[in-house]
Amino acid sequence: MRHTVNFRRTLRRTRCPLGGHTGLMAEYTEAEHETIRSAAFGAIALVAKADPGFFSTFKESMAGSRAFAVAPPAVQELLKTGGFPTPPKGDAAEVERQILDGLRQSMTILNGKDAAAAGGLRDVIVAAADAVADASKGTSAEEAAVIAKIREAVGGTAGPAAGGTPSLV
Repeated sequence: MRHTVNFRRTLRRTRCPLGGHTGLMAEYTEAEHETIRSAAFGAIALVAKADPGFFSTFKESMAGSRAFAVAPPAVQELLKTGGFPTPPKGDAAEVERQILDGLRQSMTILNGKDAAAAGGLRDVIVAAADAVADASKGTSAEEAAVIAKIREAVGGTAGPAAGGTPSLV
């Protein structure tokens, strides 16, 4: 039996902070929802892990949370519903591969159901990755390399870590 998670909490149209109306939100299966959430939180974890340290990790987690908090309503609904995602298992390379694959799958899911949410998620993930990297002593070379992989996975454009313009936060 296929279960769906219905993210249409209200029937009123909502205004997207990035401009335009988001309209009604799409429906996602539990598996799709888990893929999207795990990938988004995993991207933040990849950046934080690239430059380890107890206080750095705390500052970076807060920066990632702030970036998620300003996401468009459709993206916020995807990120806040459900418990904390189960982290991938394996060595560092395998965990990175799983998260980047999850980001690509998330974009495929969202592009098929709600292109505005796909663009919103992409922008939020890129902004969160940049914010996490910059939260503790600026962006390191290791963090910049991880952010470049994340940008590629979500189809994002160059930002501060890649020499472009600043992102959302």
